[in-house]
This record gives sequence, C-alpha cells and structure tokens, in this order.
Amino acid sequence: MTAMEKVVPSEANVAFTQENHPNNPRLQRIVLSEQGLKAFETATSQWGLQAIEYKPFLRFAVANALDEACGGALSPVLNQIMQTREQGAFLFEYEGTPDMDASEFHVKLSTAISHLIGVPNFDAMYGKFYARFTVRNKDDSDSYLRQAHRRMELHNDGTYVNERTDFVIMMKMKEENMEGGDSLILHIDDWQDLERFYHHPLAKQDIQWGSPPSKQVDYKVHHPVFFEEDQNGKPHMLFIDQFAEPQNMRQGLYLHQMGESLEAEENCSNIEVPVGSMLVLQNHCWLHGRDKFVAHPGLERELLRQRGHFSDN
Repeated sequence: MTAMEKVVPSEANVAFTQENHPNNPRLQRIVLSEQGLKAFETATSQWGLQAIEYKPFLRFAVANALDEACGGALSPVLNQIMQTREQGAFLFEYEGTPDMDASEFHVKLSTAISHLIGVPNFDAMYGKFYARFTVRNKDDSDSYLRQAHRRMELHNDGTYVNERTDFVIMMKMKEENMEGGDSLILHIDDWQDLERFYHHPLAKQDIQWGSPPSKQVDYKVHHPVFFEEDQNGKPHMLFIDQFAEPQNMRQGLYLHQMGESLEAEENCSNIEVPVGSMLVLQNHCWLHGRDKFVAHPGLERELLRQRGHFSDN
C-alpha cells in the first residue's frame, strides 16, 4: 500500500475506512463506523475509568476490544501507517454518538489506540499515563501549551524527558466558542531547509533541554536535534524552541535559525480535529503545533494527550 492509495473497505474491515486526508496526502484519515463504535463500547462497558488507570494490563484488553470490534483489521493498518515513514500519521474519527459518558469514552478510545501501536509513557504534568488540560481565553501558565492567542510553533514532543517518545496522540475532548486553533503539522521530509540544518556542524552536537515547573520534570537532558537515523538512513528529529537551553552563541543561533525556517515553511498543513477525534503522529518524523484562536470570553477547549514508545503489538 502506498501513501497515495485509498483503502476500499472489505468484509474484514467494514468497521472502519481509510483514506488520504485532503489537506495532506501523507496523513491518513481513519473513520470508525457506528457499528464499530457500538461494538467497542459494549465490550468495554464493564471496565470503569478508575480500573483502567489503576491496572496497566487492562489497557491492553481495551485495545484488543477495539481491534476485535474491527475484525482484527485495525491493528495491522495502524501499525503499518506508523511504521511507514512516508505516512507516519493518522487522524482517527468515529461515526455516531457513544451511550456512555463522552469524557470516559474518549479516554477509553484514546487508550485503545495508544496500546494498539505501543505503550504510553507516564505524563508527569498530569500524574497518569495520559494528560488532560484546558485552553481558555485567558492564561498565565509558564509555557505556550494553554495560551490561546498565539501560534504554538512547530516542535517534537519528548525533548526534555529520558523516556523515548515515538508517538504522540492529541485528542479533542470538547470545545466551546472556538474559532481557529487548527493543528499544524509538517513532515520533516517536506521541510525545504532540512538538508541545510541536517548537515550543519551542530546537527549531531548535544544540546541541553529543560522544562518549566508545570511539566513536573526536575532534570535536564542532553541530545542532538538530529539524534538518530531510521533503517533507511533518514534523520529522526527532536526539537522544541521553548525548552532548548543553548550554552553558547553558535548553538543559540543554530536553534534560532532552525525555528525561523520551520515557521516560514510553506509545506506546513492546517488540520482541523473535530471533537472526539485524535491526531496521531510518529513523533520523530513529524513536527506539530497549533494555530492561534480568535479571542472570545467563553473560549474553552479540553484536550487529551498521550505519548509513548512503539512496541511489537
């Protein structure tokens, strides 16, 4: 299957469809049918959210329930997407309306997706294997995460932690009075200045990375921006402008120029993520950000995040 093909549902996967996203053909759009949604909801109704949070092995049972609701066809499709560099990303949506509490359902669904492709890392900011946070019209936090009226620049997640961060899931739980705020994504192979920065003398030099107090991570890490290559020799990347701590002028200017280049890149795509949907990215091949919102006194958006490492599922 190539990045440009559209999948026609067969009897094995009538519970979902797959197609290229109209805004970026690398991004795959997966839509769970109402039939698949109901089957998943029925299979997981016996497990409350607290049990899923307390019992890590139960999260794999939740993931298996989603795969079985799709005739066993969903897991290989999702893993093929995430392991194919030319794709490495999907937008997961569903048809219909869940009968259970929407918030609990969305945590279950995102947990199923994360455990079909890997294992989420502990999120120190929220104290669980996932994080939930709210963006409002006014904010006084110590990072751009919750600031509605500015563009969150393109970046990779996991730059400031010791855990490997192969994937990131960003799910929209709910929103009110929202205009703007689309997700921004850029595949590093579409970055026109990639060769300039990848072959720079500082590309493989360790940079120091830290984080503000809200992240609840009290140590520093050191790694290059281009920290490894994939099996075909193409670069994997770990960069974020907010948390880099350059130790000299050369590092500072290299990172500054990189950030300026990324923000000027015309191949960046705007992706609308409907409520209940999630954007799932191969974190080392894709950079992501968020466009700014239009100011409104009642603006509110709740988001869920999971990020972790791939496993052989």
